[in-house]
Amino acid sequence: MTREPRGRHSSPEHRSGKGPRAGKDVSGVEPLNIVHGVLPPRDVILRFIADHPQQASKRELAKAFGLKGDERIALKHLLRDLEQEGMLQKSRKSLIRPGALPPITVLDITTRDKDGELIGRPAEWPEDAGVAPAVAIRQSSSPAGRNGKGKAPVAGMGDRVLAKIFAASDRGGPAYTARIIKVLDKRRGATLGVFRETPGGGGRLMPIEKRGEEMVIDPLDTGDAKDGDLIEVEVARLGRFGLPRAKVLSVVGSVGSEKAISMIAIYAHGIPHVFSPAVIAEADAARAATMSHREDWRDLPLVTIDPADAKDHDDAVYGEIDPSPDNEGGVIVTVAIADVSWYVRPGSALDKEAVKRGNSVYFPDRVVPMLPERISNDLCSLKEGVDRPALAVRMIFSREGRKIGHTFHRIMMKSAAKLSYQQAQAAIDGSPDDKTGPLLEPILKPLWHAYHVMKRGRDRRQPLELDMPERKILVKDDGTVDRVFVPPRLDAHKLIEEMMIQANVAAAETLEKKRQALIFRVHDGPTLAKQEILREFLATLGISLAKGGNMRANNFNGILAKAEGTAHQTMVNEMVLRSQSQAIYSPENIGHFGLNLMKYAHFTSPIRRYADLIVHRALVGSLGFGEGGITPDEEATLDDIAAEISTFERRAMAAERETVDRLIAHHLSTRVGEEFDARVGGVTKAGLFVTLPDYGADGFIPISTLGTDYFIYDEAHQALSGEKTGLGYRLGDNVRVRLAEAVPLAGALRFEMLSDGQKMPTATRSFHKATRRDNNPGRKKPGTRPPRGRH
Repeated sequence: MTREPRGRHSSPEHRSGKGPRAGKDVSGVEPLNIVHGVLPPRDVILRFIADHPQQASKRELAKAFGLKGDERIALKHLLRDLEQEGMLQKSRKSLIRPGALPPITVLDITTRDKDGELIGRPAEWPEDAGVAPAVAIRQSSSPAGRNGKGKAPVAGMGDRVLAKIFAASDRGGPAYTARIIKVLDKRRGATLGVFRETPGGGGRLMPIEKRGEEMVIDPLDTGDAKDGDLIEVEVARLGRFGLPRAKVLSVVGSVGSEKAISMIAIYAHGIPHVFSPAVIAEADAARAATMSHREDWRDLPLVTIDPADAKDHDDAVYGEIDPSPDNEGGVIVTVAIADVSWYVRPGSALDKEAVKRGNSVYFPDRVVPMLPERISNDLCSLKEGVDRPALAVRMIFSREGRKIGHTFHRIMMKSAAKLSYQQAQAAIDGSPDDKTGPLLEPILKPLWHAYHVMKRGRDRRQPLELDMPERKILVKDDGTVDRVFVPPRLDAHKLIEEMMIQANVAAAETLEKKRQALIFRVHDGPTLAKQEILREFLATLGISLAKGGNMRANNFNGILAKAEGTAHQTMVNEMVLRSQSQAIYSPENIGHFGLNLMKYAHFTSPIRRYADLIVHRALVGSLGFGEGGITPDEEATLDDIAAEISTFERRAMAAERETVDRLIAHHLSTRVGEEFDARVGGVTKAGLFVTLPDYGADGFIPISTLGTDYFIYDEAHQALSGEKTGLGYRLGDNVRVRLAEAVPLAGALRFEMLSDGQKMPTATRSFHKATRRDNNPGRKKPGTRPPRGRH
């Protein structure tokens, strides 16, 4: 079943303005068995308070349950007993469950969900209470306040607000929703913008966000900023009249340099990028792990294989033939992962910072790490020839590539070698260097043999095999783009990928067998609606897609195989990608559709993903591996943690993508007027999105610039067809375009079509018609790029 977006719904009693009634479903899960005039049992009282925090005073409880006289006295004694037992605690005049939010709470708005809605967390939260619960912020759609007078409070990212709390009726989303009563403190943090000098001294801050506000910078507050610099400022003064005034904190760089581009995305998405002194101090105070509860595996020649420019190494591998006579032709594969759980303990400053970031964010010119370098690049990096703590899984595969067993171990290891993908592949291909030569026979060849055995199992499993080349941007030392290229896909990449996938499977299987709560990596199948869109499109190419909701990855692989080698290959791959759901983190296991796996949990990158750290803690705790295991508080908040890190993952993806767009737009900004080969990557009623294959750049061609014909949007064929001529353009067409405009700070490119249209299938009346042309190429500004299909 398709997983719906996490919602932001008010509680039913808030919407109606009335309290609960006997037999009504007020919780969104199942109705409480309320009998008026009768003192309810303890569990009903506790659940009612959790579901209705705004009605949790003694008076409101008595009213809700219809208690009078002796029943009110009995309720008073029951509540006192629950309070003494620690089941309840007082908050002003109300009662709340420990770990629950009071009816009126101060919230800090820290992030947004995938729909762009604001998410807050309580400004004050006990150190020992685990992760603070997420609260979905409901903003009024009306300019009027509650009583129809004045304006309703409007808050934004970074604001502190006083809010009324409601239990959410949608159990798939945050546990609470909130209505803002008052904005206590508008964001005072640093703001990013472009400095523009003004005659006579001083200047203006030009915002980089669409809804940003221009600010005045006095001559004494400009610092070292020069015209065109990308700067950080703090708001120095807010007045009732005129523009806000700001003070320059630092110069990030010139907007003429790509080095400043990634900072735009960091600020636009609110990505934490500066570690607090407390976090740095805790990282600096960390000491090497001990041998307590560890096996000594330092003689096992594990090797790391990573990109050549990698600074941290969190996984190492080793392969060998299984000597057991019961598994002839089988292999043993060992995967060791840095033991981050030893250093980053629940509730610590490092842990709180890690969960706030969710993951590391990778830009062409910098990395915003989840953990400080002392942890990620030093103590938890599996450096060559250095003792390092790790969690290892030893997996046994049959000759057919089927995993027939595995065991987990907490170890001390010593990497035998640090290799790059290219270096290891070259050795296997017959060109070893001085380092890989001695490793070839004892380590690398057995490792490759183990991979080929595992590959038999992968081929039988048939995960989704999309052919979508990933482009990489190389920047020069001065920050300018050097080149854009598609790195070759080596067997070395596939080897590490498959071994990591199997280690992740083993982690999920072990924890499920132990009945240990964890966070799964789940990927739902495509929705019926997306399947139908894809089916209609494929029909225009003469390719059929079977109907029915029970689709498997190999159904799509069959489609991709039919398109392979044809002119439609790229187009079909893109449409199949767009039909897929977005993978997320969840404590509820629904399997991983794309990998065609029933159990899957991220275990292999705890340095850069918080989900993996949770899985490590779960393994340590459930297997009795000593210190650093998962806590009950963490287990109770896995829903919130999964929702947060899923949001942060999407935030990172958006920031990385927008940075690449800005880099490419900046790189091409000096080439306005030049012609390029392009491919139609998206078709809408407003025009065409095109991609420059040589640059990985995306841009827009407004429909108003396509010509004088009246174009019809044909959704089934993914085409724009001229009504008079029948000529047009469709998804996947190779075309010639001219760059008309580049806006680097927005990452936007606008093109003009130079190629003539091709004969299109006849569009029916059910297709949407585009607006008529005004033949004004400069009228429309560059638009947003099309979605890349990861929905």
